[in-house]
Parts: sequence; C-alpha cells; structure tokens
Amino acid sequence: MITFNYETDFRLENEEQIRNWIGEVIASEEKSEGEISYIFCDDAYLHQLNVDYLNHDTLTDIISFDYCLGNQINGDIFISVERVQENANEFSTTFDEELKRVIIHGILHYCGYKDKSETDQAEMTNKENEKIQMFHVEH
Repeated sequence: MITFNYETDFRLENEEQIRNWIGEVIASEEKSEGEISYIFCDDAYLHQLNVDYLNHDTLTDIISFDYCLGNQINGDIFISVERVQENANEFSTTFDEELKRVIIHGILHYCGYKDKSETDQAEMTNKENEKIQMFHVEH
C-alpha cells in the first residue's frame, strides 16, 4: 500500500494517479509493492532528519529509509517540497516534472539503482526518465 503524508501545506492533487504510476514502476522492475509511505515536508524538517539519522548537515530533496524484504518494496520516503521547487528552477523544468523525478528516485533506490558515481548517476537519470514516461493521467 502506498500512502501520502504531509508535514507541510503542500498536497498532491492526483494521489490515485501517482499511486497507480508508482505501482506500475515497481512491477516494471519485477518487484512487488509492500508498505511505502511518502512524507512531504519542508527543508527544515528534512534537514533535521539528515542530521539526526544520516549525520549529514546539508539540505537535500529526498531521504529514503529502505525496509525492503527480498523483492517486496517497503520504505519511508521523505521529500522536501522546497528543494523540489529549487531544483525545478535550477534545472529549468516544471515543479510537477521535478516532483515526479524525486518521487520515483526513491523507488529506484529500493530497486537497487545507485547514484554515488558518475556512471551510476547517469544510469539513475536514464531510469528516472524512462519511468517518468510511464506516467499518464486518465482523461
């Protein structure tokens, strides 16, 4: 089950479409959906998690806690809405596109993709782009 939680005024407008998309991405990686919680927050909230749990005194857009069991995807994904907006501005893209990228980034980590080296970053970006193309809204 995929849940969305909010520690800020931000709210997703299309929770069901995003939930379905995430499920499709998980299935496309031959994984199964377990318990996945998204927590949308601000910079201060995520910065404190970064300091408390990861010993990193920096701002970030996403922190994911992996509780995967074999091929079943489980975890908590914290996203700073403020960082997503900053990234969108920096990379000249829309907030919605950057939000999709960050939302799926955590799932891709759970699927085994890394982003520490340049090669891994390139593969992660390619996978993000591939999975973003899977998103569609029913009209």
